[in-house]
Amino acid sequence: MSKATIKDVARVAEVSLKTVSRVINNEPTVKDATRKKVQAVIKELRYQPDMSARNLRGNKSYAIGLVYDNPNPYYVVDVQEGVLQACRELGYSLQIHPCNAKTGDIVEELSDLALTSRLAGLVIAPPISEDDAIVEALHARGVHLVRIISASSPPGGATPCVYVNDRAAAHSVTDHLIEKGHKRIAFLWGEEEHHSSGERYAGYHTALEEHGIGVDSALVLEGRYSFDSGFQRATKLLSSKKPPSAIFGCNDEIAAGALAAAKSLGLNVPGEVAIAGFENSPFSKHAQPPLTTAAQSIGDIAKQAMMLLVAELRPQAVGEDHAKATSEFVPELIPRASTDHLETNDG
Repeated sequence: MSKATIKDVARVAEVSLKTVSRVINNEPTVKDATRKKVQAVIKELRYQPDMSARNLRGNKSYAIGLVYDNPNPYYVVDVQEGVLQACRELGYSLQIHPCNAKTGDIVEELSDLALTSRLAGLVIAPPISEDDAIVEALHARGVHLVRIISASSPPGGATPCVYVNDRAAAHSVTDHLIEKGHKRIAFLWGEEEHHSSGERYAGYHTALEEHGIGVDSALVLEGRYSFDSGFQRATKLLSSKKPPSAIFGCNDEIAAGALAAAKSLGLNVPGEVAIAGFENSPFSKHAQPPLTTAAQSIGDIAKQAMMLLVAELRPQAVGEDHAKATSEFVPELIPRASTDHLETNDG
């Protein structure tokens, strides 16, 4: 069976080729009844627009690049799915571009990517998106982009942005641990280059201060966003003369490593030590016991980033809800069995 063409769609729907094109491009000038009719035919015929041909024919590009430098596979997959969903809804193709943000020529690399691949714009994930020098250099070169960052308030700058209020969410996680009776709460950082590490620490720090609990520097350890790093640091803390009664890992991988460390030392969780993470990844859901965490909807965040980018490129293609320069997401506390109760005396 031959592949359906745009001409086939126009013929079956009894409309012009231009009308089909307007429906595919989500242009608002098409009547709702006509739009639904054409969309039904597109679905019936299983028509797939040829994005590369469309890009070559017109002055406008309908291809987007997703740029990331993040080793966390769960994060990367969720970001890809969120951006891809928006691309499908808006008629764009997606090009994935993993890279190393620490290379000296990252600006040239991303500028060349946008130019040679004829990309309409870039969706940039942390930590590249949080490097103001890179973002400003790309903007100065005329590259359209939207960035996803960790921040507690709307950031400045000329580029659209989705910001995740990790600080507020980390405050909630710490409040939860304090409400369970904990005072010696350890905090295990992720890499400093990720703004999320500092923002989550700030939320932890502020919550302790608000409850009149001093921050013990011996309970705050730097490290990486990884299971092994969480295991090593938690082992050190829990083997000390004055261990914490609770551990807040900067992400779920760290927290899962801390849980494994507690079990290896024969400690009961949460009876002897409570453990909480951040992100609501599979590490938290499938741990035993399941980990208390802060759920951030990475797919929704990434989809909104794509919407903001298209709102800048083609305002008529998206609704008013997506026409803002910034959007905020606040991860939601999910209490689970890893912080259920306290048997120790924190004193």
